[in-house]
Amino acid sequence: MTDDNGNSNSSSLDAVRRYVPLAVWAIVILVVLAIPLKIIGYGYLPADDALRHAAKAVSGKPWPDILVVGPAFQIDHNFGWHFLLRQIFLWSKCSTEGLVLFSVVALFALASWSVLPWLKRPEAWLIALTAAALTTDVPLRFLTGRPFILTIAVLLTILFAWQAHGSAPPKWWTVLWLAPLIALCTFMHGVWYLWMLPVAAFFLAGQFRWGLTLIAGWVAGVFLGASLTGHPFASIYQALVMAYRAFGMHTTQRTLVTEFQSSSGDVLALILLGGLLILRQLAGLKTRPLTSNPVFWLACLAWVLSFKAVRFTEDWGWPALMVLVTCDMQLLLQARFAADSFKRLALTCGLAAIAFLVITNDHNSRWTYNLTQQYLTPDNPDLNGWLPEKGGILYSGDMTVFYQTFFKNPNADWRYILGFEPALMPDEDFQVYHKIMWNFGDAKAYEPWLKKMRPQDRLVIRGGRSSLPSSSQLEWEYGVSGIWIGRLPRIPQSGTPPPTIPATAPRDTSTNSLNSAK
Repeated sequence: MTDDNGNSNSSSLDAVRRYVPLAVWAIVILVVLAIPLKIIGYGYLPADDALRHAAKAVSGKPWPDILVVGPAFQIDHNFGWHFLLRQIFLWSKCSTEGLVLFSVVALFALASWSVLPWLKRPEAWLIALTAAALTTDVPLRFLTGRPFILTIAVLLTILFAWQAHGSAPPKWWTVLWLAPLIALCTFMHGVWYLWMLPVAAFFLAGQFRWGLTLIAGWVAGVFLGASLTGHPFASIYQALVMAYRAFGMHTTQRTLVTEFQSSSGDVLALILLGGLLILRQLAGLKTRPLTSNPVFWLACLAWVLSFKAVRFTEDWGWPALMVLVTCDMQLLLQARFAADSFKRLALTCGLAAIAFLVITNDHNSRWTYNLTQQYLTPDNPDLNGWLPEKGGILYSGDMTVFYQTFFKNPNADWRYILGFEPALMPDEDFQVYHKIMWNFGDAKAYEPWLKKMRPQDRLVIRGGRSSLPSSSQLEWEYGVSGIWIGRLPRIPQSGTPPPTIPATAPRDTSTNSLNSAK
């Protein structure tokens, strides 16, 4: 029943309207979880590091028992992440694939959920995710299951905290939450030195007190996180040594792993930034000037440094730009929609659907490319006698061979000459690898490895059936699709020349990034 003025209907609408903000929060939280669940539902597995992290946790072995490493590598720089995955494995008895899927879902959700507590309009984050997915592969990198995503989550937390409280000087206790967060990143990820980028951004923006506070949290956090490894000073020093070796040992950028190579300039990032400036003027948004915003300066620093290595924009620049987009869109939403408006609820539903479809669509098989992948495993009868034997070494100039084979054989009793970073190798083996890359996989570049191969060792190269080695002194087996396995002859003949590999050996396509692995 209603009176002539329809007061009953109005009261009912008001009663429902008060639940709109709660419904918006629920939609955003759920769609952030639904995105990675949908993607792993395709059968998706990341291409690179997530595989070796899971295999390392299942194996329980130190890296020197897995890789042939040089003296520069002493401490696991992902110590905390492997410790966490190991505990999950021991508790759940899951497979390597289960650990990878956990990593993909948990880290994507963590990165996005770390943003939400700082927002009054959480749907603004969906706009930022969608914009980034349409212009870059950063949301895809959030789905690689690698611990650098934890660093991104902490970075987002710090930047949004400044956006929320930056108008006031930081309190003394701000260090008490900065230090543990940076300690966690150092313990899990290990790349402690790149925190100098947000520190520099705060000073460039003239936010000196915040910059000094961040320095204090950074120094305390790095030492605390490194101490958790049991080797505080050695782990800090090794991170610098490995960074130097990863770049300094290469003559040209062409031989670097893909994500360490330089960018030609991310024009879309500049276009998106320009669009934000236009939006500010047209909508009359009352925002801080960009020149006094450390988030803007971090995006600029990362963009400039991307001409040295593209990872600067992917891991630091784009997350900062997404913070700018989110904050501006939040102001716009607050100006245009009441918090309890049904129009806001409808808009949130639309944004959730768009973000879900944009990120989860399988364009160019980006989420299903691995479904046809064949692996080298002992349970394949065709590979009987063709995998490395006990104490053997698997030689290959292709990182993908390591990722995929270690993932499927975490407890194998052989080692790999090339793992997840060439700088880990002994110097003489790195020179062989570098020569292979330098000469685009030419057969002669492999000769130093061939000369020291033992009966228990194997050489793995990629190539189609047209690459069948007909003149090689190694015995060869076309193990699985696209993979040739070579071994020394079972019965060596006197006068046999040193083993060689076919002149048709394919160019190495090793990489440490999602896109090129696809």
